[in-house]
Amino acid sequence: MANGDQMHILRSCLAGATALLLSIVGWGALAQDKLSEPQISVHLLGTGAPIPRMDRFGPSTLVTIAGKKLLFDAGRGVSQRLWQLGIPLGSIDAVFLTHLHSDHLVGLPDLWLTGWLQPEYGRRQSSLRLIGPKGTEPFAESMKGGFGPDIIFRSEKEGLPLSGISINTQEIAGEQIVYQEQGIIVRAFEVDHGAVKPAYGFRIEFGGKSIVISGDTRFNENLIRNAEGADVLIHEVVAAAALLRETPFVQRQFGYHTSPEDLARVFSASKPKMAVLTHFVLLGNPTYPAPTADDVMKELRDKGYAGPAVAGVDLMRIDVGASVIVSQPAQKN
Repeated sequence: MANGDQMHILRSCLAGATALLLSIVGWGALAQDKLSEPQISVHLLGTGAPIPRMDRFGPSTLVTIAGKKLLFDAGRGVSQRLWQLGIPLGSIDAVFLTHLHSDHLVGLPDLWLTGWLQPEYGRRQSSLRLIGPKGTEPFAESMKGGFGPDIIFRSEKEGLPLSGISINTQEIAGEQIVYQEQGIIVRAFEVDHGAVKPAYGFRIEFGGKSIVISGDTRFNENLIRNAEGADVLIHEVVAAAALLRETPFVQRQFGYHTSPEDLARVFSASKPKMAVLTHFVLLGNPTYPAPTADDVMKELRDKGYAGPAVAGVDLMRIDVGASVIVSQPAQKN
């Protein structure tokens, strides 16, 4: 074989080996990227209460796992918050209701109806899956009845598919698994929302990771049991100036919700990797202004909780993978 032919073969072999090495390195980098992707992403769509504030919309939390978009509660402004994130309303796979207080579901008719429309923010083609406590089914039927004329018009005149406006309702009967798909498990457990019964929290599990959403509750041992060791515990809170706590209205609110002092007990006992405060019931009047989220966090620390915690804000993102990463919203409220 001539020297020129040998050199050509050698160059070809080197080129092939280099390409193979680059391929291996490339695949390794890709695998590393895949490993570093969050297993679960959580967006706080609304962190408020019935108070009609512009910075804190009604309670709602979006959990995205394995391509599934699961929505927990649908308070005021949920549709606007979803679309701020560029998420079509029609892409929600299931809605879970913790209880039937109005501030947790007034955004549901908007999500349901607007998610059915043809533009890119809607386009739902199949049933909206709705999971909630006893009373969820008649509520869904009342929506269908109330918006009946609109549904008929849009289906007959605009050609929208009736399959996209149907609701597949499932009522929770005690503590149970309420959703199980593609390795995702959602468990409902009872909490203590005072006289409001039933009221539920949810534990979402996937790939060895877990998110717990308290729903509305006062201090509750059952929640602690179900939240123990969670990667993220998203929990409601109520706060008011000390002198206001003597008034009947505020006392009643503290009987339904969890004070910062009791929240410190919950977090200390359950030991989440990240505690997230939401559904801020911040009570005040012209004489005694409502506490701020910073005031609540200070009281939480003063009452003895030293673990990782963050005061939730609308559009905050929490990614759960090898670690828990909290990102402040990039967009203004």
